[in-house]
Amino acid sequence: MFSRRTFLSLVAGSMAAPGLASAQPASQKVALYANVGADLTHYDVDVAGAEFIKRETVTLPAGVQYSWPHASRRYLYVATSSSASGYGPAGTEHHVSAFRIDPASGALTRHGEPIRLPTRPIHMSTDIPSENILVAFNNPSAVRVYRINKDFTPGEEVKQPGAIDAGIFAHQVRVTPDNRQAILVTRGNEGTPTKAEDPGALKVFDYKNGVLTNEVSFAPNGGREFGPRHLDFHPTKSWMYVSIETQNKMYTYKMDGGRINPEIAFRAETLAEPKNIRARQAAGTVHVHPNGRFLYGANRAQETIDVGGQKVFKGGENGIAAYSINPSTGEPTLIQNIETRAIHPRTFHIDPSGRLLVAQHNLPVNVRDGDAIRTLPAGLSVLRIGDDGKLTFVRKYDVEVGDKLMFWMGMVPR
Repeated sequence: MFSRRTFLSLVAGSMAAPGLASAQPASQKVALYANVGADLTHYDVDVAGAEFIKRETVTLPAGVQYSWPHASRRYLYVATSSSASGYGPAGTEHHVSAFRIDPASGALTRHGEPIRLPTRPIHMSTDIPSENILVAFNNPSAVRVYRINKDFTPGEEVKQPGAIDAGIFAHQVRVTPDNRQAILVTRGNEGTPTKAEDPGALKVFDYKNGVLTNEVSFAPNGGREFGPRHLDFHPTKSWMYVSIETQNKMYTYKMDGGRINPEIAFRAETLAEPKNIRARQAAGTVHVHPNGRFLYGANRAQETIDVGGQKVFKGGENGIAAYSINPSTGEPTLIQNIETRAIHPRTFHIDPSGRLLVAQHNLPVNVRDGDAIRTLPAGLSVLRIGDDGKLTFVRKYDVEVGDKLMFWMGMVPR
């Protein structure tokens, strides 16, 4: 049974649910790492068959929050915490651990000792050469940088030359492909009837050897009605795509001469029916296709209403928005909205071959089925990616999962 803090990290492949089928031999090794709480399990994966085969399990110091691969693809860094998500109760155990990836099997072996972190890490990544680990914290909002030692273990914190304004509710931290700037995505918080909106921002730093300097805040309208959640970079061009969570928009930024232009180059809708919002909608994870021709973003809804004493889904869009990317300008054009046939696709990822997209869903929810009410399970939805970038639903695996399941795909070294 998957816990509230459930995480998947996929190395080179496609996916299905553990134990559902027997994978056929693949021409390329594929590994999946999936956690339930502090347990991280390795699965073999077959892209063509979308199947998982369970292998071994390793145990982390606390619940897994995020992971990121070393640039060599031979090590995996995993952030863990005993804290609850969001602004929930704070725990006392927060770490980054390193694992070596076996080049033949994909099996994980603990590599050195974990390093302690001050609070719950919500996101982590490495810089481009994997010389340093950058960690984002949401409560309190912060960003810290840690050296990667010569033996590839996580090391000491990099002392920063000055104070850092980490905004409100940091949610992601990434370094630009040229390794010259770092971006801390700070979401802010939506307003309520009793509390004003907390502004969001992109906190942009010059970055060199783990040091963050010359901070600039990108916050149109002072960060009001600007709730950035997640970003991704184009694989070959100087374009950055950012999901604006509560405004249900996809923004494009351009980079020039090693710097990000603060002006929004393009704005696109994420929803199929932006004028028919039935309940709270939230744009989520963003990924550029490996070939750079397409862009994908998650749409999420989960609000319920009371129907005969049962909580039933109120309505809304749960699925993936697909865009074509103009090869000259970088402008994304919405070409498809496809439902993932479950509630709240918290995250998704694309395999390195660009043939498969897998979405994870937040929680089981009761839905109307004619005059009846049935429970729509959480789980994993598998979609094929066509040559035109459009998605075709393949299947859904009704495995119970939590609200913070994440995927990473890359090449298992041979």
